[in-house]
Amino acid sequence: MTARRSSAIALMAALLLLGGCGASLWPKPPPQPELFTLDGGASAVIAAPAPGTQTRPTLIVATPRAASGYDTSRIAYRRRALEIEYFAYARWVDAPAQMLAPLIVDALQRSGSFAAVVPAPTSAAAELRLDTELIRLLQEFGAQPSRVHLTLRAVLIDTARHRVIATREFDLSEAATSDDPYGGVVAAQRAVQRMLFDLAGFCAASL
Repeated sequence: MTARRSSAIALMAALLLLGGCGASLWPKPPPQPELFTLDGGASAVIAAPAPGTQTRPTLIVATPRAASGYDTSRIAYRRRALEIEYFAYARWVDAPAQMLAPLIVDALQRSGSFAAVVPAPTSAAAELRLDTELIRLLQEFGAQPSRVHLTLRAVLIDTARHRVIATREFDLSEAATSDDPYGGVVAAQRAVQRMLFDLAGFCAASL
């Protein structure tokens, strides 16, 4: 083997070695976040008795608003009072208030208390409007097991008279199945189902 050929082989080996080392030195891409959704559940609401011969009103459901810190798809949690943090690798598929909108419409329609339940914005005329605000939705790690805390404020409005018929704040807590984002999502699901049941009862009782 000539000296020139030996040098060429040695150079190729060195380049291959450096190439392999270089690939291992590249930073690994961050893991993709897990994505979670909220679902009202098939049995979340038991239909309310139809109100006799009384004409059932039509209800417009405004898109829920969200308090500061909860108008995001990031999943919130708390380890100490007055501080909100967000999981790095877990997110909702949309902001929770946006996901609640169709669940509220579906739950109230299935309650049987209204002739129709229409999501806003709409050009349809309706006797009533429901405004809601998501006050909080977060997983709290102050105790074992961790718990999910959900608070929703609801305001039922007579659109013809421009007056408030009834207001209520729903404040629910559910134990997480595990102290991680998935356990919190499962607990949030249960809290949402309870809230939808209570909200349907509140609206029916306010007619």
